[in-house]
Amino acid sequence: MIRVAVIYHSVTGNTRKMADLVVKGAESVDGVEAKAISIDDPDDAFINSAESVLFGSPTYEGTCTWQMKKYLDTMSANVAGKLGGVFASQNWPGGGGADLAEISMIAGMMVRGMLIYAGGIAEGMPPLHFGAVSTRAPSGLDAERCVKLGENMASKAVELFGDK
Repeated sequence: MIRVAVIYHSVTGNTRKMADLVVKGAESVDGVEAKAISIDDPDDAFINSAESVLFGSPTYEGTCTWQMKKYLDTMSANVAGKLGGVFASQNWPGGGGADLAEISMIAGMMVRGMLIYAGGIAEGMPPLHFGAVSTRAPSGLDAERCVKLGENMASKAVELFGDK
């Protein structure tokens, strides 16, 4: 069984909804168990046993929240060598730094030795670039991106780690 941990920080509930959609996409892949985990109540045992770990945060002042940054800086789970991906919500339809929020999480993940993946434009539609982005509560294309990110991450984890 391949495990996918979807770690998130949510203020209004929008990022939590994204995490649930990422889990839905991951669990659509045979042989995958996925779990949404709030940074407020981390499940280190599940995270340590996961082959893939994703991080999601609201966008705040053009980057991820300070709570997510602190979690990435101080987390006790070991994510080295795991496949990692990101997603971000933003409360402004014209932009607001979601790409930079994703890049800031990716930087923290790389420092911890993670392998970064999204599928980008190579894995079909909808394209993901750095990861999934949603404006407010995910619906329509934004929701599709979240599900696609979960599918991409789970499929790649099965490909990389499935024969352990």
